[in-house]
Amino acid sequence: MTIKATRLTIAAVLLGASTIAASAQGFTPESPECIAPANPGGGWDFTCRQVGKLMQDEGLIEKTMQVVNLAGGGGGVAYAEVVNKRADSNDLIVAASSATTTRLAQGAYPGNTMDQVRWLASVGADYGIIAVSADSELADLPALLEQMKTDPTSISIAGGSAVGGWDHLKVLIAANAYGIDDVRSVKYIAFDGGGEAVTQLLAGSVQAFTGDASEAKGFVESGDIRVLAVLAPERLEGDFAVFPTAKEQGVDAIGANWRGFYAPGGMSDEAYDAWVSKIADLYASDAWKDVMANNGLAPLDLQGAEFEAFVADDVARINAISKEIGIIQ
Repeated sequence: MTIKATRLTIAAVLLGASTIAASAQGFTPESPECIAPANPGGGWDFTCRQVGKLMQDEGLIEKTMQVVNLAGGGGGVAYAEVVNKRADSNDLIVAASSATTTRLAQGAYPGNTMDQVRWLASVGADYGIIAVSADSELADLPALLEQMKTDPTSISIAGGSAVGGWDHLKVLIAANAYGIDDVRSVKYIAFDGGGEAVTQLLAGSVQAFTGDASEAKGFVESGDIRVLAVLAPERLEGDFAVFPTAKEQGVDAIGANWRGFYAPGGMSDEAYDAWVSKIADLYASDAWKDVMANNGLAPLDLQGAEFEAFVADDVARINAISKEIGIIQ
């Protein structure tokens, strides 16, 4: 390549970058809205409310973010709503996570695929936990899994994703790592969000709960639940450092739930670039770093095309895992 050609290429890249930046700066949502595809109290609700509040606090949006809880189908109701009825909304973002890609990987959103929406950015990764009520006689994760192995009908585990969803998969991964050969014997009961699942645990309807660190924190602080294990490669930092990992208890199970957002498939490029930029600026802020530290979120900083490629890889990975453990054919 000649020096002149090189200069032209660099100029084109810089022009493209400045065009995106200008485009992003030129769009301001008139009525910013975030859909949390579950009832209040779960991880998606947490993501919408924390990001919406801090975006306004940091001056990234001018008006209050309206949070709409649209539960059902492990996120499928919200996905269908966005694809079929809100496809051209520029003011709308939707909370997503590994639960979203799990359902897409398993074909559980009838007629819907990942390319019908636009993937914006991630805001961190939330490690899975397995917990029991504070007064449970189960002392640790091996005790729970041993009872599941010897008397599977005696243990029901509640989660905030649909059957076959990410909360369900986390328990199956732990069960499989412990040596439970037929993971289909595990009794999993699905609820519309982690908050509802914990409510059922506290009511005594189930014996254990599977969710994510961020959605369990408030219930731990209130003294209602006790975390048996975090599905992380090593102990989390801060307040979560007191929780043992599954790995240190002899159960080699890891389950990281990414958190981020998608947007309607017909969103304009100008609005898309602006939302990607706003989420990136939020992620880089000290305020969001504090939220991550206080809620056990691990770093995961992906935007735009890079995040879309990550989601595609995640769908393929979970599809393979789901086939391996018999969730899908």
